[in-house]
Amino acid sequence: MKVNVAHLMDAGNALYLAYDHGLEHGPTDFNIDNVDPEYVLDIAVKGRYNGLILQKGIAEKYFEHYRQKVPLIIKLNGKTRITHNDPYSPITCSVKRAVELGADAVGFTVYDGSPVESRIFSDFRKIQEEAHDYGLPVIAWMYPRGKFVKDDTSIETLAYAARVGLELGADILKMKFNSDIEGYRWVIKSAGKVPVVCAGQSKVNDVDLLTNAHNMMQAGAKGMAIGRNVWQHENPLGMTKALKKIIFEKKGVDAALKSISRQ
Repeated sequence: MKVNVAHLMDAGNALYLAYDHGLEHGPTDFNIDNVDPEYVLDIAVKGRYNGLILQKGIAEKYFEHYRQKVPLIIKLNGKTRITHNDPYSPITCSVKRAVELGADAVGFTVYDGSPVESRIFSDFRKIQEEAHDYGLPVIAWMYPRGKFVKDDTSIETLAYAARVGLELGADILKMKFNSDIEGYRWVIKSAGKVPVVCAGQSKVNDVDLLTNAHNMMQAGAKGMAIGRNVWQHENPLGMTKALKKIIFEKKGVDAALKSISRQ
């Protein structure tokens, strides 16, 4: 079945809200408000995000009320930060279950460079082929990691990861950004026809976040998948509008900042 990502984008660009942190990081990222999934799902709907990234359990218990209000991206694998084994994120949800939950796309982390890379590639092949049978796009979190990876944000490493994502059959790539605008254009080029959205980062101030977002777009990224810097923000909808100014309206940082102050 032909796979199309247009429903996950707006004129070719996208802003996704990520809320898969509870499994990956534990509750340390949350406060009394955003530990409640309803708080974040409400931001996703009111902010008119192009997609909301959830693990299976949150989708099962909270998403039914939000169907048709925001596109759902189910993360099919995950791990905790407790173990310190070779980088590997086991499958936690089937494509079939994601479809039953109303997913518009599925996500999967690929740790290229891991000592267990062959196992990761095998897992990805299975979910990619099954997702495409359902017509679902696959978003690959391309995160080079492991003892063989010396610098996971060098242009050479990121470009290799982008090419791996293209050749494995991903439909969208979620990747780190390293602030090297000129160099990152090679990463984008290496991804071929696959759009690249950049991952968010640890909590930073508004100016640094928006500057980084502007630089990503200048480098050729198609948007962002962001979590903490929105739902940890004192004005999450204001920050959403600011990011949209940059991603969809091609505005500068100063213009985007005004969207926060006006809220």
